[in-house]
Amino acid sequence: MKFPKKIESIKPSDTLDITARAKAMIKEGKDIVILAAGEPDFDTPDIIKESAIKAIKDGFTKYTPSAGTVSLREAIRQKLKKENNLDYELDEIVVSNGAKHSLYNIFQVICQEGDEVIVIHPYWLSYPEMVKLAGAKPVIIKTSLKNNFKVSISDLEKKITKKTKAIILNSPSNPAGVVYAKEELRSILDLCARKDILIISDEIYEKIMFDGNTHNSIGALSTDAKKRTILVNGVSKSYAMTGWRIGYAAGDKDIMKRIVIAQSHATSNPCSISQVASECALKSDLNNFFEEKRAEFEKRRDVLISRLSGIDAVKIFKPSGAFYLFCDISKTGLDSVTFSKRLLEEKGVAVIPGLPFGEDKFIRISFASAINVIEKGADRIKSWIEGLK
Repeated sequence: MKFPKKIESIKPSDTLDITARAKAMIKEGKDIVILAAGEPDFDTPDIIKESAIKAIKDGFTKYTPSAGTVSLREAIRQKLKKENNLDYELDEIVVSNGAKHSLYNIFQVICQEGDEVIVIHPYWLSYPEMVKLAGAKPVIIKTSLKNNFKVSISDLEKKITKKTKAIILNSPSNPAGVVYAKEELRSILDLCARKDILIISDEIYEKIMFDGNTHNSIGALSTDAKKRTILVNGVSKSYAMTGWRIGYAAGDKDIMKRIVIAQSHATSNPCSISQVASECALKSDLNNFFEEKRAEFEKRRDVLISRLSGIDAVKIFKPSGAFYLFCDISKTGLDSVTFSKRLLEEKGVAVIPGLPFGEDKFIRISFASAINVIEKGADRIKSWIEGLK
């Protein structure tokens, strides 16, 4: 069978592949340390789980509106108003099956064949693939460790053409943990306004910030910013609810209206029970939970950096948010895929190669694991690298 070009061009997820191989090795009885996970190791708070159990017992197991329940969208509306200084109407908010699904919907709706979407390197590996699935072309802007992986306005302007539909902004970012300050966001906004392009703001890691950094939503900078920004967020990372699969998008009502139509034919609606749990999450006072977990992630980051800092062949980028360490391993003489596969097979440590993030000289190490696991994995990495010829 001959498959469409857009399907044949899509690359499989290396993060899932590495993690699956590591878990298979564990089942084989091998001692494996997984530092590859893209999810918190913390459990979902009990109050949220209990709300889901109650929803099941109450029989809330039927279809809901395609855009999500009114009560959940209202909870999201209040959250965005209170925490992000953004005021949306209910018909400007759409709930989907995870933030990834929200992003996928956006590209399907806004992109036409031949459109271009700007992706800042290093990027979350699904961005370019989702753009291609929508028939558009991902245009990659290179950044470097020297400029803290932040895009310059001059480089951004050079990449904008008449075909440019949007730019994807991820702050804090995966894989490097880059956080853009308000003045930097304003510069990006000013350029996008001049060139009349959309901003897709992926804010899924907004509550995981370090070193006193604060999160800023680019859509809140001005009335025009809100009009040209499509915000994407969800409960996965902040609330330790990755498996519940609830994300949401907020933006121009004409775009959201078309996303609802597309979603109604694709998945009907998000899981009814997960919507109840997410509503509970957004309405509950979980500030202590957030701060406790944020502080724990920062502690883990610092332990991991300290443990790896003595390796001459590794150059570390210190993240300001999220829970990943992006490390330059070029001095080892290995590309990221070979490095990651050999490290797993020879030393029993799973990390993610940088290639799918657009950077083959780097690896991504997750610190979403207990400190003893991080220490064990870091010590193995150091021992293995020092033993390389």
